[in-house]
Amino acid sequence: MSTPFARGQKSKLSDLGANLNLKVHIQFGSLEADLSCFGLDDTSKLADDRYFVFFNQPQSPEGAIKSAGNGMFTLELSRLPNTVRRLMFTATLDQGSMSQLSSGALILSDDSGEKARFEFRGSDFSQEKALMIAEIYFKDVWRFAAVGQGFNGGLQKLLEHFGGSALEASSPTPTPTPTPTAPTSGSGDSKISLIKQKRIDLDKKLEREAPAMVSLIKKANISLEKKGLSDHRAKVGLCLDISGSMHNLYQSGKIQRLAEKVLALGTRFDDDFAIDIFLFGVDAHQAGSMDPNNFSNFIGNVLRNYPLEGGTNYAPVMRMVRDFYFRGSGKVELPTYLLFLTDGDAQDKDQTRREVMDSSREGIFWQFVGIGKSNKATGSGTPKKKGFWASLLASDFGFLEELDDMTGRFLDNADFFSVEDPEAIPDQELYDLMLGEYAGWVPQARAKNLIF
Repeated sequence: MSTPFARGQKSKLSDLGANLNLKVHIQFGSLEADLSCFGLDDTSKLADDRYFVFFNQPQSPEGAIKSAGNGMFTLELSRLPNTVRRLMFTATLDQGSMSQLSSGALILSDDSGEKARFEFRGSDFSQEKALMIAEIYFKDVWRFAAVGQGFNGGLQKLLEHFGGSALEASSPTPTPTPTPTAPTSGSGDSKISLIKQKRIDLDKKLEREAPAMVSLIKKANISLEKKGLSDHRAKVGLCLDISGSMHNLYQSGKIQRLAEKVLALGTRFDDDFAIDIFLFGVDAHQAGSMDPNNFSNFIGNVLRNYPLEGGTNYAPVMRMVRDFYFRGSGKVELPTYLLFLTDGDAQDKDQTRREVMDSSREGIFWQFVGIGKSNKATGSGTPKKKGFWASLLASDFGFLEELDDMTGRFLDNADFFSVEDPEAIPDQELYDLMLGEYAGWVPQARAKNLIF
């Protein structure tokens, strides 16, 4: 049953279906309003620029928020990361003011019908160019609030209010007219040039604020050049084991520093210069994105929200990763490079084998990394074992080796190496290992039509 809401009214949303539709009807006569959704954290700041869903960015990274056009948004609240706790729906004008609004309504529904309705009109406002219409927020359960608050300033000011980057960075850049000799490519030379310029700007910023990150980026670049991946673009994810046996590695800061090394690679691969963080123990978790603006103590902050768990299952997080990047998308433009870090064996081997097998038909590459003493030494940080007792004390990464060598896959989509101590191996060697088989997988995935 639909509940009519008055301005400022809040209520729990009970018995919600998995898929929600939010429709905004808004009439301004000859004026046209732009409708947006801001995915905010608990402090009401934009959790990540990618959770600003508007005309130039019609969906969030995992597709939990989608703008379907004509004022319609589709929502899957269960797929949102825990960093996104509020969805604010807004309208903005380039010209005129909200007082010229003739009629407006926001309607929230699921498969069973209408759940909430909020109606508003121009007499509620003055000369504001923006309107915060309503929000859906999580506080023990998902709730709805009819906001109806005018805002002085347009979309840019609203974005700044929520802590987002300058709108110009998200707006399309005019494509320069190519010279007669300029080569063309499917990805677009102007887009590649824009990405390179953004990387240059980022490097200058990091030189001032985080010179150690610049050093890592330079080392990643060397490995990328050796592998022919200097201009390669991909999504980058990092899966981290949060089973109890990882305690000392987290406490020592080694996982934070390893994540920073993966982030340095991500700044070369990912257009957003970020890596998506996933966690696995007994359960699977999506823990947001690590980027050059928030990487300091990122892992420590994550563990405050996700305590270590008493088991190690691989399959749930692998399914989460696949849904995050590929759910319903079929062939994709950008491949996904996923570094999967663990210090122990999986308790769900059959399910994990199925995930690797099924994902071999998707544009994803699994780089498995075992951390700890190993019977199979692959990095200089893992010395060869000698004698019976050393062998007995070593970790058994036999299952990860099995995943690396699995037969029957559509395409070999995994690699494995192990290191006893991620800080004992030189950074340059680590990057070479991280890219070991990935460079060869990319053209094969393209030839098999898994990526553009």
